Amino acid sequence: MSDDSGDGRTLGRRHLLASVLGTGLVGAGLVGAGAVGSGVGGLGGAGSADARLPVEVSTLDAPGSTAGTQQVPASGTPTLIDCFATWCGPCVEQMSSLGTVHDRYGDDVTFVSVTNERFGGGLTRDDVRAWWRDYDGGWTLGHDPEGDLLAALGASGLPFLALTDATGSVVWTHGGVAAVETLDRELSSVV
Repeated sequence: MSDDSGDGRTLGRRHLLASVLGTGLVGAGLVGAGAVGSGVGGLGGAGSADARLPVEVSTLDAPGSTAGTQQVPASGTPTLIDCFATWCGPCVEQMSSLGTVHDRYGDDVTFVSVTNERFGGGLTRDDVRAWWRDYDGGWTLGHDPEGDLLAALGASGLPFLALTDATGSVVWTHGGVAAVETLDRELSSVV
């Protein structure tokens, strides 16, 4: 099939595909650049995450957490979701801010930190528990080796934070380290 339409105009399949694919790449670049979105049609996949949530993750027995499973976001309560990895330097920095706001909001907001690291090949549950203790984790510690939660949230890097309201709708997302002041502002909007 030719790109010529026969009337002097040239908008063939290749041009159409290039324009559609180009639009997708621009959007992906914004997400990858650490853009922050809100649940009301913002960037970062937050607007579409609601359809793919909740996700059930395994939980580890660790300070503030018991072994089992956890629905993320938690039902009937605002939920602050922290996606992290033990190898991630900025994730260590994020733990301090999370600990501070957990002390302030822990009775009114469910806190869940989830890693998608796979066990084996040098990383064990005990390694993750030790990391958790070393950085003063004191809330639910989740494990999602398939990365279902990251995918549902549209996370493009770590650390990645998402906040849902009590109905489970994503109201805020953030790629990178969030300061205590930012977390305070966002959490106070849902409690």
